[in-house]
Amino acid sequence: MAQYSAELDGVFVALADQTRRDVIRRLGRGPTSVGDLAREFPMTLPSFMKHVRTLETNGLIHTVKLGRVRTCVLNRDRLALIDDWLAEQRRLWEERTDRLERLVTDPQETQT
Repeated sequence: MAQYSAELDGVFVALADQTRRDVIRRLGRGPTSVGDLAREFPMTLPSFMKHVRTLETNGLIHTVKLGRVRTCVLNRDRLALIDDWLAEQRRLWEERTDRLERLVTDPQETQT
């Protein structure tokens, strides 16, 4: 997992902002134009575009321009980085709690 550290850091930084999480949530329902997305948020279009660029730079979304309309599309595969990291953390913590349970419930463990 260490080889993914910089990528994972970028994804977490991108998701650290509520607006960007809301954009990801909205794009989970399907692609939409930047203009339609921006209307859902109380900010100027240039400010909103900074959020779009952050998400795109970190690979969470990609945009496609057709004529004058730029459409945002969620990159669901990129979210797999988070799934993998969480699965690893879950496994580590389950192993630790299993060891603690054995220590508490097994009298042989406390004598060694």
